[in-house]
Amino acid sequence: MSPLLKGRAHGATVSPERLAAASGALAAAVDAGGRELPATESARAAQVVAKVGQRTGIAGAHTVVALAGATGSGKSSLFNAIVGADVATVGVRRPTTSTPTAAVWGDEPAGELLDWLGVGSRHLVEGEGPGGQLGTLEGLVLLDLPDVDSRESSNRDEAARVLELVDLFVWVTDPQKYADARLHDDHVAALAAHEAVTVVVLNQADRLAAEDVTRCRTDLVRLMERDGVPGATVLATSVASGAGLDELRQRLANAVASRATARARLAADVRTVAGSLGGAVADAEPEVDDATRAELLEALARAAGVPTVVDAVVRDYRMEAASRTGWPLSRWVHRLRARPLRRLRLDGRDVRVTESDVRSVLGRSSLPPPTPAARAAVALATRRVADRAGSDLPVPWSEAVERAATPAGPEIGDALDQAVVGTSLHARPPVWWRVVGVLQSLLAAAALVGLLWLFAYVVAGWLQLDTVVPDVPRVGALPVPFLLLFGGLLLGPLLALLAAWLAAVGARRRGAVMDARLRASIARVADAEVLAPVRLVLERHAATRTALRRAAEV
Repeated sequence: MSPLLKGRAHGATVSPERLAAASGALAAAVDAGGRELPATESARAAQVVAKVGQRTGIAGAHTVVALAGATGSGKSSLFNAIVGADVATVGVRRPTTSTPTAAVWGDEPAGELLDWLGVGSRHLVEGEGPGGQLGTLEGLVLLDLPDVDSRESSNRDEAARVLELVDLFVWVTDPQKYADARLHDDHVAALAAHEAVTVVVLNQADRLAAEDVTRCRTDLVRLMERDGVPGATVLATSVASGAGLDELRQRLANAVASRATARARLAADVRTVAGSLGGAVADAEPEVDDATRAELLEALARAAGVPTVVDAVVRDYRMEAASRTGWPLSRWVHRLRARPLRRLRLDGRDVRVTESDVRSVLGRSSLPPPTPAARAAVALATRRVADRAGSDLPVPWSEAVERAATPAGPEIGDALDQAVVGTSLHARPPVWWRVVGVLQSLLAAAALVGLLWLFAYVVAGWLQLDTVVPDVPRVGALPVPFLLLFGGLLLGPLLALLAAWLAAVGARRRGAVMDARLRASIARVADAEVLAPVRLVLERHAATRTALRRAAEV
């Protein structure tokens, strides 16, 4: 602790705006962290935020100083010596002090502040009181607290309650109890972050020789350093001899003059609780890499039956192509066969399907349910997402990531089915289908004309009308009707075979296009049902971590 120089106000300066920003950041951290933060520390943080608002909202510029210490340390005698009057009760019987007593310097009303502190016993100090300190004590509210180690639990609780609210601590100890473990472990160590608002007094120094006072002060400095308050300045006082009282009053005057002690205490509270919550968050947030996301999408695609649907698209394309480009005399066979997409109830053409339509009209598709292996693959993929996103996070956060990555119940199955049903699986028929279809029609017509032509010649010969019927035109040695008939019958099936080969190529391309469409729909489901909830947890973690860092920097 930097010693306060005589006649000067020196110490940590925290502006009202900076304190308000830090308190707001702490509140934001608690809100963002939610149940992933430790309940005790979160409750403590909420109390600190409320205290900052209440303390800064009280009118006036008072500085509240509490004399706190163990039984027999002489707090009340020291209190009376600073006030210059026998305000606090001093006696041999313990405990003597059971309720806080306040002494107020100055004319500015302190009723609202004392009501907030819950201090009923009040004394208005006339003038400055004894002492020759530089500066005024006007605005000082000095409290004499019950013993922190009182045999009465109500006294201990009251002392602890008021210590949570005051601006400056004056720890009063004596040569017999200055090393008491309970004092250091239960109180001093717990307030290590309040170095700038803590004063340590070794009272009743008149009981020791000068060299013993020096030795005790040195040992007390060592103990304070062990408690987390390095470089602490310890004042040795004696009410009987008056030693050290002027220096103590000077420090109180400096604290009053700074007008920032209250904000320094509140800032220390914010900093302390933000530090305690800092262990509940990691230094950064992991990310779901592309490989993990791809594995999730593949597992969901298989669970949704995408390979089955793509296979149906391919077969449906080839059947449609055969019905349009096949040999006209055999096309009717293809029309008798059931269409694969129709069996899956996925044969709607460019129909916009809403969720309500799916539920009320179409219902679920006729896709077979996912196999146990597919369900296990989905579970494994979501677990890997949780493991990747929750790695290096504290346990409550990693568990929150795992819950977010694992949708409850059948929701994800319904979402996947609706994604498949809502994806258009048809596209504009290829132009070559129409061209080949026209050629097939021409070849069929040619074969029919050739057949009828030949039949006409056969009938004419049977009726002995050879002299009337003109000669059959020929191409070389072959008659034209024969060429038309057998050319149509030969070229039609050959063209159908060529069209079937082209349809197989086109079916694979169509399958790839529909596979991409379906996987895009599956990706939206994955983002909405798995990845978005995980990202939300990570965003809350980042907001909590950032807010705690801002609060701890006050």
